[in-house]
Amino acid sequence: MGKVLLIVRSYAYDCPMIDSLREMNEITRKISLSNQTFLKSYPGGSHDRQPVHTVYGGAQIFSAETAQKMSTVALKNLKEHAPDASSLMRALGEEKADPNLWNLIYNRIIQKLTNEAVEDFRIDYEDGYGTRPDGEEDGHAETGALEVAKGLRQNSLPPFIGLRIKPFSEECHKRSIRTLEIFLSTLLKATSGKVPSNFVVTLPKVTHAEQCAALVEIFEVIEKKNKLAPGTLKFEFMVETTQAILGPDGRTPLRAFVESGNGRCVGAHFGTYDYTAGCGIAAHYQTMVSPVCDFAKHIMQVSLAGLPVLLSDGATTVMPVGNRESVHRAWKLSYDNIRHSLATGFYQGWDLHPAQLPVRYAATYAFFLEALSSASERLKSFVEKAAKATLLGDVFDDAATGQGLLNFFLRALSCGAITEEEALKTGLTIEEFRGRSFLKILERRR
Repeated sequence: MGKVLLIVRSYAYDCPMIDSLREMNEITRKISLSNQTFLKSYPGGSHDRQPVHTVYGGAQIFSAETAQKMSTVALKNLKEHAPDASSLMRALGEEKADPNLWNLIYNRIIQKLTNEAVEDFRIDYEDGYGTRPDGEEDGHAETGALEVAKGLRQNSLPPFIGLRIKPFSEECHKRSIRTLEIFLSTLLKATSGKVPSNFVVTLPKVTHAEQCAALVEIFEVIEKKNKLAPGTLKFEFMVETTQAILGPDGRTPLRAFVESGNGRCVGAHFGTYDYTAGCGIAAHYQTMVSPVCDFAKHIMQVSLAGLPVLLSDGATTVMPVGNRESVHRAWKLSYDNIRHSLATGFYQGWDLHPAQLPVRYAATYAFFLEALSSASERLKSFVEKAAKATLLGDVFDDAATGQGLLNFFLRALSCGAITEEEALKTGLTIEEFRGRSFLKILERRR
């Protein structure tokens, strides 16, 4: 390294040395090639909207009206157990917080539960469904698809929707494939070959990449048979086993799971309770904030960073049911879990009951609104300074920071935590936000 620096200094400040210049050109050529190869391995994270949660519900009770019914129940529970902002603050342990902020949060929760209580729903044929006779699951696979088709016609589906099939384990893979085939063939027949926007299939308990590859092959067969555009069907996998974190070769197989998807993998969800059970954690300590979970989720983050794969945490399994004291206790637990997920970089999680939805939005909105003022100033200042730099200078190095700040606002806007008026205080336009790319903003401003 010292020799190279000496050559650069001699070339820059003394006189050109032909041999040294040729050597330097060769070195820089190799660096450029290696950089290009490296960047191909990390095409960049997804700029698509990410839902704040996925609601899981058994396929046997799903209907085209499920999202609206959950909205009604969620609003009823909020008004019954926290009729105003101050009561919600007390329930969540936020008595010392700014009451004006929480009045704002409370009103926005009401608005969200009224207009879009469920952002993402997964029709569940696995844990939330159980093991049933083949004929019964065949029937529910068909009726679930017909209800999705109905919801598509009447515009009653959440913005994101899909189904969770059984795992591709030796015991379950045939049943899983059959359910998937019945569901998709029924849906495509009922919709004349259309699938809802942001439709995804969840593959649980993945242990090796060949399971993801097999799902891709099934998708290819179904797309060809139904004349769908290649790549129409997408999937996400669930990290629920220790083998998904560390494979038999001592390496993490998570990236291989994604690569086996051939561009179809859009998400990775963490399964708290199966994973902690697999680690031998006693039931009482199988919590979302366990260090065991943080370790696994951090492996997910570092393994999949730079890939267009959205990450999701799991669910709080203590349901907010019963008297007000029981509901508040469950709410507080869920609130703390969600805030922990957000603080550690997981912006999506699971909900299992309509009464959990008020807390999902309380935690999410508090997270964004508490930091809104400082984030606005940072993004405004960052754009102003970066726009004056050159593309070959510090902008490239700081692009990830700028995109991270932009993503903060994109997430807050999409879930209703902040308004467009509040976002505009950053100095960006709505069109720039909709472009979802920090580098494109800088390019236009130059």
